Amino acid sequence: MNKTLIVYYSLFKNTENLALEIAVQTEGDLRELIPEKNYSFDYNTAAKEVRNQISRGFCPKLISANDSIAAYDTIFIGSPNWFKTIAPPVLSFLRSHDFKGKKIIPFCTHGGGGFCQIENDIAKECSKATLLPGIAVNGGAMPEEVTNWLKSLGYK
Repeated sequence: MNKTLIVYYSLFKNTENLALEIAVQTEGDLRELIPEKNYSFDYNTAAKEVRNQISRGFCPKLISANDSIAAYDTIFIGSPNWFKTIAPPVLSFLRSHDFKGKKIIPFCTHGGGGFCQIENDIAKECSKATLLPGIAVNGGAMPEEVTNWLKSLGYK
């Protein structure tokens, strides 16, 4: 049986809303990545914090989503596009699990930048997994957009 997990980090709810839609349509389990120290809710302050963490390759400690992924065959991994890459909490998740033999499907939300390096960065961290084509959504996803994407993967 193909068991599905949807893992995501979201600061301003766009990525969370996309993750929720994917979970509804795949009937997969949902896990939110929550860092020990939250980012500022002020966009400019959060941007400075994130830019600094990304430049250092920082992986924040997570207080959620640390459970084993062994039972899952397919893992959707979602992040906002932050400075052309994944959010640091997603990097923490990727570096704390073994993805050998898993199907990894990235998804992201963005303000106009698309995936940029997100798919490549996930592929680097999950080199022993099979990476399937992801979806990059500007703002929030429409249910039919997710449906069409999942159909293109042969998922539905």
